[in-house]
Amino acid sequence: MTEASTTRWNNNIHYHRRILDVVPAGARTALDFGTGNGLLAADLHARVPDVTGIDIDLAVLESARAEDPGVRWIQGDVMSHPFLPESFDVVASVATLHHLPDLDSTLTRLAGLTSPGGVLAVVGLAKSSGAIDFLYDVAGLVQQARYERRHGIWEHSAPIVWPPPHTYGDVKRSAARVLPGSTWSRLPMWRYLVVWHKPAP
Repeated sequence: MTEASTTRWNNNIHYHRRILDVVPAGARTALDFGTGNGLLAADLHARVPDVTGIDIDLAVLESARAEDPGVRWIQGDVMSHPFLPESFDVVASVATLHHLPDLDSTLTRLAGLTSPGGVLAVVGLAKSSGAIDFLYDVAGLVQQARYERRHGIWEHSAPIVWPPPHTYGDVKRSAARVLPGSTWSRLPMWRYLVVWHKPAP
């Protein structure tokens, strides 16, 4: 991980490792969509030689450029930017999917950008809607308090959407429909993880 990620902490940075752990061996290209302040893109660039970070917000991209000048930074919408199909060995994001209202369309688009044999990995936020979710929320409060005492909390400058428009169940069902064989994990501190390995030809 980059120096930025090892010296700063918040809920999103905490889960970068979950994405980095599924980067395929030999991956050459990566896309961080909704890159925000660019910390995930910079972390990916420590492992993948060609990394692109895209975000619609110009102001936050200025901050991202300072994190790693070797990343290709693009102001644009991942849903419409003219990327070549299947052009990224890694398609990833943290805390972005809830900014996009149509889960099925978004996951379909991201799957289309993922190269055969590549991975799509999303750490996201969603709304709690059941007893299990609320148990995770309580555990998250305890865990976050412990980490904040130890590390402090770094406040990002990316735009915030709250509350998320989708429940955890909504995201899980959408991933099952659009990404057959994907794995779903509910995480503490108000996050989930979806990982999908695109079949090789």
